[in-house]
Amino acid sequence: MTRFNDKVVLVTGAGSGIGAATAKRFAAEGARVVLAGRTQDKLDRVAASLPAGKSMARVADVSRQSDVEALVTDTVRQFGRLDVLVNNAGVAVEGRITESSADDWKKVMSTDLDGVFYCCRAAIPELIKTGGSIINVSSVSGLGGDWALSIYNAAKGAVTNFTRALAMDHGRDGIRINAVCPSLTRTDMTEDMYQKPELMAKFAERIPLGRGAEPEEVADVIAFLASHDARFVNGVNLPVDGGLSASNGQPPMS
Repeated sequence: MTRFNDKVVLVTGAGSGIGAATAKRFAAEGARVVLAGRTQDKLDRVAASLPAGKSMARVADVSRQSDVEALVTDTVRQFGRLDVLVNNAGVAVEGRITESSADDWKKVMSTDLDGVFYCCRAAIPELIKTGGSIINVSSVSGLGGDWALSIYNAAKGAVTNFTRALAMDHGRDGIRINAVCPSLTRTDMTEDMYQKPELMAKFAERIPLGRGAEPEEVADVIAFLASHDARFVNGVNLPVDGGLSASNGQPPMS
């Protein structure tokens, strides 16, 4: 498929995991891709896997407004337009609130929420010009609570409702704004969890498909939401969770 020929896509947190898979998926469909993240080496490795001349790697910290504004400006200067923004950059801190510090709160909120705000605010004027779209990477943790992840839940819950409100505000501007809400996905951030067989068995029991997602499976849904195929989809927070959210929370009874 070449649904994104001549389109320009900006992906944050593109150095690994869902961000890297998303960049590769858009590039495979003809897009020119801007890879943003905090580590140049990681970005360069992903860029090397993309078609020559079809990507640009830029170090940027989305928690800094000046970095984000420069990133969008550089994107338009290099490629002449912006069609899709994927807000994927994110961090998490584990622990109950009594075990967490104010710095933990600021660390998560500055990337997971402030970063989405800065990116959307900077990108929307350019997206209005192209009739583009935004896909925020929220989480099932933005749809319900987790044990010992209250700060992350607060950030992703805000992204979930921010997505809805932005979609309402800007639909008549000709742009669509949606979010994906993955459950457990194999990334650098979750790799230590995958090394714990008992924990993985618990996830397998709760997820009807019996496993966590691969980054490419989330990237596929992101590409769908950005495409013409989803042209009447707006303000949606779409679970990509193997059926986890279909459950009422009770364990298997047989």
